[in-house]
Amino acid sequence: MMQKFLHSISKEALFQVILIGILYVSVVFNKKNPEINLSDSLFFFNYVLAALAIGYILLPRFFYKKEYRYFALGVIAILIVVVIIEEFVLEKIFYPDSRGSFFPGVLPTLFEVLPIILILVGFKFGWDAQRKQSELEKLNTIVAESRLQFLKSQINPHFLFNNLNNLYSLSLENSPKTSGIILELSSLLRYMLYDSQEDFVAVDKEIKCLDDFVRLQTLQIGDRGNIEFSVTGKAGSQVIAPLLLIVFAENCFKHSTSSLSDGIFIQIDLNIMDGKLIMQCNNTFSPNTNTEKLSKGIGLENVKSRLELLYPDAHILKISSDENVFQVYLELRLKEIQ
Repeated sequence: MMQKFLHSISKEALFQVILIGILYVSVVFNKKNPEINLSDSLFFFNYVLAALAIGYILLPRFFYKKEYRYFALGVIAILIVVVIIEEFVLEKIFYPDSRGSFFPGVLPTLFEVLPIILILVGFKFGWDAQRKQSELEKLNTIVAESRLQFLKSQINPHFLFNNLNNLYSLSLENSPKTSGIILELSSLLRYMLYDSQEDFVAVDKEIKCLDDFVRLQTLQIGDRGNIEFSVTGKAGSQVIAPLLLIVFAENCFKHSTSSLSDGIFIQIDLNIMDGKLIMQCNNTFSPNTNTEKLSKGIGLENVKSRLELLYPDAHILKISSDENVFQVYLELRLKEIQ
């Protein structure tokens, strides 16, 4: 950390030296007589010292801390010192019979003093702003990555909790479906443990995971309802954040199975075209049961946050209910493999 800080300081100092050198050449050297003039050099470095004092003392100590009154007073004090040194010291020494013999006034003197000071202070302010922006972007990236990892970590235990409860119930009944459910669950766990650790996975893998999940849930529902799952279009080389689609499917099954003992209908359609994935989910539920909390559970809140982090301005999510049908519409602009 200290090494990066020192590198940043040395880089800034180098640019300051280069800028001061360019200004020195453009201001002090005379085109007709390109020689170093002591008087002009002293005038110039009088301005440079003032700019450095404002940029490296007043800006960090007062301006960035929003103590604008003290900053303004400090700038005024420094400018007064610069004017006094120029008008009553340097000009008296080098030009006693011309410029040093009278005081032209505050405004004409400021017009002569301010340009170089403003250029150097402006450079310092711009450099600080760029560095602060860079630090802010790094911090935002770290926060976003940390939050995303936390959100992803919520999915697996949440999913396992629901399905292990179902397996336990079936095992107590000695159901013949138990072995099939364990097989489907193992396929899902393999995906969660390995593929889902990546930031993005092939869309085909995510769809395969979703298909395994739907088949797993279909085995559990049995003859209590009708499950429809369809996929149209091909993803090609496109990728998607893992474990996004499964949350919406899981929400469908939770809504239906928690409120209906039979007559369950769940429809999940995926359409991939023109670089977009559209997912539409419809599931029946009984409005007379307490399903309001389900739509606000960990799963949906989780995926909403992930979508905001991973697909800002690149997704549309609509969740609604009409009588006894819960509906989800997701439109996602897919990413290409980098």
